[in-house]
Amino acid sequence: MHNADFIFGVATASFQIEGAADQRLPCIWDTFCSTPGKIADGSDGLTACEHVKFWRDDVELIASLGVDAYRLSISWPRVITQNGELNAEGVKFYCDLLDALNAKGIKPFVTLYHWDLPAHIEANGGWLNRQTAFLYADYVEKIVTAFGARVYSYATFNEPFCSAFLGYEAGVHAPGLTGQKNGRQAAHHILLAHGLGLQVLRRLSPHTINGIVLNFTPCYANSSAEADLRATQAADEYHNLWYLMPIMTGRYPYVMAQIPEQNRPHIEAGDMQLISAPLDFLGINFYTRRFYSAPNEPDALFQELPHRAPLTDIGWEIYPQSFTKLLTDLHQRFQLPPIYITENGAAMADEYVAGQVHDVGRLAYYQSHIGAVNDAMEQGVDVRGYFAWSLMDNFEWAEGYLKRFGIVYVDYLTQQRTIKLSGLAYRDMLAARRNSNLCQK
Repeated sequence: MHNADFIFGVATASFQIEGAADQRLPCIWDTFCSTPGKIADGSDGLTACEHVKFWRDDVELIASLGVDAYRLSISWPRVITQNGELNAEGVKFYCDLLDALNAKGIKPFVTLYHWDLPAHIEANGGWLNRQTAFLYADYVEKIVTAFGARVYSYATFNEPFCSAFLGYEAGVHAPGLTGQKNGRQAAHHILLAHGLGLQVLRRLSPHTINGIVLNFTPCYANSSAEADLRATQAADEYHNLWYLMPIMTGRYPYVMAQIPEQNRPHIEAGDMQLISAPLDFLGINFYTRRFYSAPNEPDALFQELPHRAPLTDIGWEIYPQSFTKLLTDLHQRFQLPPIYITENGAAMADEYVAGQVHDVGRLAYYQSHIGAVNDAMEQGVDVRGYFAWSLMDNFEWAEGYLKRFGIVYVDYLTQQRTIKLSGLAYRDMLAARRNSNLCQK
């Protein structure tokens, strides 16, 4: 990380911070939030952090941290109307935001899909409908053309695992559907949409760094018993490699053969070729690891075990060593493009006291995990940047506003932003780095 070109940034997502729901079409998360029992605190994203209202202040806030880049996502229902045309008001919001970032020398890393599918598209089948992949490509074509040269990097999707598995198979995220067949088909259509979107980016935005963001939760066996090792391998292929292997190798992992034939995705000729087109970068999101054992249920492939201590406030184990191992393992196994750590961070039980948030636990998490990335780089992994998740506390999906990931504290009643201890430390680290880079010149 001593490389002066290494990019440090902060990240957010549209639905989680923007608010201003009256200025966009409804999305699947609006529907999900309005379904009783789906969101832990019964909240929604209609107001969130009111970023659409306070974006100018937020750009000043981002600039004050001294970051090189800001990773944001575009709300598809904010920029495209129901009849498929550009929404001028929504487009202007993002163009103004991108212009302000560029004016400050902050590189915009734009994610084109971070889970907020327009509700009218879901009503037509959403990601279970192959046509959605083509609607996505059309959206990408329109918005990329509108943005012109304002963007530094595009990611087609954020965490297809969450959209497909959590949204269409486990049902704990929007749209809340369940069943293996649904989950596997949604995953394939999202990967197809990625391939189609990347094609558009290659054609219309060859000057940007174009890729995809995948999340990885490394899988560890509960014991060295053969059955546990086999189950852990299946879990890794089902949750992690299901998304990476088609992109890197043009085929699904071996675990595909272990699921019932009627649950496997329908794949058309040419799909895998589209999906496996070369990337400029791979975004990796990392938070924790999971343990697995041989399944208890007759039809299951594996049994997921509870997280082990120490835990973050959201209940995820803190184990930075698995971050280094993940990066070095992927590096050895695949011919990877350059990597950006597009999300990494921790939910902690923050206390706002006398105008300060002394989040020592989060600070320790960042120190150990940035160190873990550095360890992987020293072992030859080509990592080009690191984004803290998240810039600010926000709507944490099914957890509502109960869990705080920000390095900036948000008082949701007043919308006041306060940089936490972790944010101040991040700022100071970047300032020290800039000074040492200046000295070396």
